[in-house]
Amino acid sequence: MTQAKVKLASFEEYLAYSDETPMEGRYELVGGELVALPPESEENNWLALNLRNYLIRVVPRRLVRVHVCEVQVPVLQAKDAANCFPNLIVLRQEHLGQTQRRLTITLDMPPPHLIVEVVSPGKTNRDRDFGQKCAQYTAIDVPEYWLIAPVAQTVMVLTLAGASCQEVGMFSTQARPSPRLSFQIWR
Repeated sequence: MTQAKVKLASFEEYLAYSDETPMEGRYELVGGELVALPPESEENNWLALNLRNYLIRVVPRRLVRVHVCEVQVPVLQAKDAANCFPNLIVLRQEHLGQTQRRLTITLDMPPPHLIVEVVSPGKTNRDRDFGQKCAQYTAIDVPEYWLIAPVAQTVMVLTLAGASCQEVGMFSTQARPSPRLSFQIWR
């Protein structure tokens, strides 16, 4: 049996639809259509979980989420998704009350403290994480965005600087450890 594609007019319509309709997996809303996200690779999952283990030493455990928190982002270009599922996110304390029913940060909520993306292989993934997502996260005032590149074994740290993101630094296993990133996530 063939199922018709659902066309959703807004993010609010997507939220209502996904609350009422059982959907397995994670979906992005792109141009009004639901696009299924592939499962995370073992390496990306491991890196996000390993980073989580370090962060919960300094951030309350309940505020650090891996792969499950959805974030509404503005559509800046025609092919942008209206939502994303970062590899790791550090919530604000007030998000705990705001997300009791659904773990989704919407545009009317304050931005999370930190979003981390582990860059999957390929130019398309790299361009999306370094370009589109960076612009979308900047538009919702995310104060800090980290990009982990497993192949290069680097972590790029970006912070909000006015209406754009500014690179704080690129850290790698080859460089002298920074006090800000004094751990090795590749262990």
